[in-house]
Order: sequence, then structure tokens, then C-alpha cells
Amino acid sequence: MTFEARPPAKVNLTLEVAGRRADGYHDLRSIFLRVGLSDRLVVEPGGADGSDRVTVTGFAVGSTRDNLVTRALQAIRLHTGVDLPALDVTLEKRIPVAAGLGGGSSDAAFALKLATACWGVGISAAEELALAASLGSDVPFFVADEVLAEVGGRGEIVNWLPSERLRFGVVLVTPPIALRTARVFERFDVMNPDPRSVTTAGAVASEALAGILWDEPLDDEIVAWSRDHADSNDLWLAASSLEPSLVALRAALEGGTGRRWLLSGSGPTLFAIYPSAREAADAGRALAGKQLPQLQSAVMNAVDLVGPDPIWRYP
Repeated sequence: MTFEARPPAKVNLTLEVAGRRADGYHDLRSIFLRVGLSDRLVVEPGGADGSDRVTVTGFAVGSTRDNLVTRALQAIRLHTGVDLPALDVTLEKRIPVAAGLGGGSSDAAFALKLATACWGVGISAAEELALAASLGSDVPFFVADEVLAEVGGRGEIVNWLPSERLRFGVVLVTPPIALRTARVFERFDVMNPDPRSVTTAGAVASEALAGILWDEPLDDEIVAWSRDHADSNDLWLAASSLEPSLVALRAALEGGTGRRWLLSGSGPTLFAIYPSAREAADAGRALAGKQLPQLQSAVMNAVDLVGPDPIWRYP
């Protein structure tokens, strides 16, 4: 039997870094938003040789020997202590890789779901969440496949937020820049020896957005918030200091759209919020038509909050 899913991307509406933990991770507070851009994952029984086979197409991810999907299969085997049979896994990467969009984490979350279904292995919701947390900080958010959440700790604390009334659209621009998450956090630590001693832009933005989100938010409220809190990500200064071209890209995007642009995760993806998915798609088309030099080789997607595929993409 074949099992299939569409693991979605996310953006960080806010990202507050509260301090470094004893285990080397950072305490975070972030508002995660699922967006309608998804990979395609297929899991089915494997061949008789006893080895899992993971095939990846689309955006390059490097070696499949130790990617998050492979690690998810290994985590289930270790957790159950059972000699489970081989699986064939096919992953079509439509979410840009290492882009701050959580694609790899989403793939891992859905690999847990599909592999346990294919094997017929029963695990509790608590066990699934623990396995997700062991794989990476963003994985627990994707396990529940909800739209909007406040995420804390290093990602293992997930509090779901009302999202039923949200219909806004988002334009994503991912430039061809390699920004390793660990390197961005290292730069943040150098620039902010004790982030708990100051009130960061991320903290202010989180408080402002939380006040909106707990009260059945409207699209116009989210758009207005994004205009006033474009520096809602505490990693922006660290990421842009490592890649100054991000500053030029953000300036070009804001000049070309008349709208504020935010950083997702540790970057390099920048995004802007529009009142509707249709307006986001129109804005993406207009932006592509300007042929801005800063957008050369960038990947652009206009998305709603459902997907699984974007409303518009370029190229």
C-alpha cells in the first residue's frame, strides 16, 4: 500500500531569541504560520534487500544518507525496538532548501506519520511529539498539521492559535544565498551577549501580534501589524551582517512593492503579507515584471494558507 502527503512550508511571523540554553540551543518565542507551498512525499513498502531507499527530486538537498526523512525512519525503529522492513521513499522538493521555510522539518514530521502508517505501527500523540522534538526544533509544529501557533522553548512547546478567519496571502522571495542556521545563531550570540537584558524588536512584535491573534484576527489587522513590525525577527541583524546582499534585496523589494518585508527563520527567505491570496499573486507578477537585479536567480511564490501548491510562482 502507498501512503502520500504534502508537507507544507511555514514562515515565522515573529522570532524572539530569549537566551542561550545549557544544551547549546536557544530559548525562542515565535509565531509560526503554515503557508500553501508544499513538498510531495510518498512512502511504500521497499524491496527485498532490506535497505530503505530515499529518492529526492526537485530542489537539491545533498546526500540522503542523513537527511531528516532518513533520520525519521531511524527514530521510529529505535523507538519501537522492532526490526521493521525496508521502505521506499520518494520526496519531491518544491520548498526551497535551507531557506528558513522549514521544508526539511515538515518532511520529517510527515515521514513519521507515513512510515508508521505503512508499517502499521501504533504510537501515541505524546510519543509522536517526542520523536518530532528529537529530530529538530521545527518538527513538532508540523506534526499536528495546524495553521498557526506560538512556539516556545527550542520548538517543543506548541500552543495553537485561532486561524479560522484568516484568508490573507503571502509573497515569498528566496534568493540564492546559503545561510546556515547555526552560523546565524553564532553571529546573534556575538552581537547580543545577553539578549535577556534588553527588550528586542522580536519581543515587542510578538506581544503586539499575540494581542491580535488571541481575538479571532482579521486579515487587515495582520497586514497592519506587518507594516508596523517588519523587524519582528531577532535574527535579521545577524543574518544580514553575514549576507549584506539581504539588505539590498529587502530595500529593492520594499521599493518595488511599497510594502514592508520580513525575514523567515534564519533566512534567507523574505516575505510580505497581503490582504488576500489574489493580491499576493498580483503583487508577485508585478514584482517579477520589474526585473530587479537583486531578484536575479531568486525563487518567488505567492501563497495562500491552504495550498498545497502556490497561487503563482516564478520561475
